[in-house]
Amino acid sequence: MSLRIEAVSKRFITKHKDTHTLDTINLTFKKGEFICLLGPSGCGKSTLLNIIAGLEKPTEGRLFLDDKEIKGVGPDRAVMFQESALFPWLKVIDNVEFGMKVAGVPKEERREKALKYIKMVHLSKFQNSYIHELSGGMRQRIALARALTLDSDVLLMDEPFSALDSQTKSILRLQLQNN
Repeated sequence: MSLRIEAVSKRFITKHKDTHTLDTINLTFKKGEFICLLGPSGCGKSTLLNIIAGLEKPTEGRLFLDDKEIKGVGPDRAVMFQESALFPWLKVIDNVEFGMKVAGVPKEERREKALKYIKMVHLSKFQNSYIHELSGGMRQRIALARALTLDSDVLLMDEPFSALDSQTKSILRLQLQNN
């Protein structure tokens, strides 16, 4: 499994401005690679992730997962956004199960998998809590658990550890690499 980005460019055109956010990006990622995109704020990292996820279209260029062109969102790519994007009216367990429910995964399997990943992010005792009862760092960990339950070929994370303390960052990095 590989992800290929071929000559991808992205421009944002408004009435008064033409902004080139990405200019002819060519990259290849192989199965099992753990890649970090680094750069200053506003340089296009999130835009590139959104294009890979299928949430935005490139102005030019194409993307491929294996040899299949990416033309929109798909179950082969899971996204963990910079903001946790959790549903405040659902309990933690239901938030983690949500993507699997949409995908039609049977309830027992959803529950088992959700509990596994909630445990992985060290939040088992909060599984029946509502999102507003959690700190920002805890919300990010739940968002990570939700993304991991989907078993996607590609996991895209936009600043996933920004709200976490250094010890939790280290633990989760190791768990992600071993997952």
